[in-house]
Amino acid sequence: MVGATGAGTMRRWVKVSVAVAVVLAGGGYVAEPHVREWMVIRNACGGTLPRDAVERLVPEDSRLESEESRRTEGLDSYSCGFAFEGGDRFVAMSAYTRRDDQDREFMRVFPEGGFSAQAPLPEDLPGFTDDYGTTWLRLPCPDLGKDDNGRARTLLVRATMGRDIRTEVPGAAYRTTVALANSASDALGCGTEPLKAPKRDVPLIDVSENPETVPLAEAKGTACEWVTRAGLPERGNWRIAVHANNAAPSGMCDLSAQYGDTSDNDTGLAFASWYGDWSNRLAADDNNGERRPMTATARCDGEAANYALSASDDIPGVGEAAKRRMLKEFAADEVRRRGCSDLTFRF
Repeated sequence: MVGATGAGTMRRWVKVSVAVAVVLAGGGYVAEPHVREWMVIRNACGGTLPRDAVERLVPEDSRLESEESRRTEGLDSYSCGFAFEGGDRFVAMSAYTRRDDQDREFMRVFPEGGFSAQAPLPEDLPGFTDDYGTTWLRLPCPDLGKDDNGRARTLLVRATMGRDIRTEVPGAAYRTTVALANSASDALGCGTEPLKAPKRDVPLIDVSENPETVPLAEAKGTACEWVTRAGLPERGNWRIAVHANNAAPSGMCDLSAQYGDTSDNDTGLAFASWYGDWSNRLAADDNNGERRPMTATARCDGEAANYALSASDDIPGVGEAAKRRMLKEFAADEVRRRGCSDLTFRF
């Protein structure tokens, strides 16, 4: 027996199907805007996108009108996306399995020292959102074997939502992004387990805004929990912005303190982690190519991992010895949680 909700859903689908049939029968031209939108969602990105999530992201006065996808065989890349009436972007996705392409994309996100603003994806999805609102995911590709350097092939996915989407709708953006990543994995033959969308309806984070900070005690249960045992001085009202999870190719534990009554007296410590050989340049000294001070490296899944500290000068109660100790604690915690090895430091 079909329940009331299930019956309602069936009736809606029947109505849409009938509408499509009627429109197509009337000369083959799809004239109704809602029918065109339904067909765009159905066909976009291999037909894998969750219709309900996509529709929740579309503003009430807008319609989706076009979609496109492209698979470039020689470059091992795939892209797809769709747009509103008038051509404004709704979402665009590009995916790469070649290391050169991935290195190029990571270089754009992490210039110079690598301490770029970012937000972790919920529930340990293997990615992050940068300060331009672009979401990045890195997945293994077991069916593609290894590259010429003997490294396991991976997939890097870049997903960008248009500026007009409804960002306040909890969960819809992440469900759509996960579906995009899974469609890219299928198109490029990665052979990895499909990602699962977050179970909780989490709103999309705007990284361009000031990051949310919480007292150190609230870092428990996060990828930055080690700070609750770091022995920071009580003076300064220390707080943390957690920009890391347990699976992303990059993360940061951003600590800040305030001395006095104004934000002009703010000071802080930022501990960054980067996973993959692409990150070796972030820990290198631009002058001589050697590792720069206050960094560490390890081996994770056959590739390099790099860790680094960026600190304000003259932090009350936090001298050079304390900074070195905390970098050790941070890197050791990352290595333990990720199952890495061969941790070494450069002070």
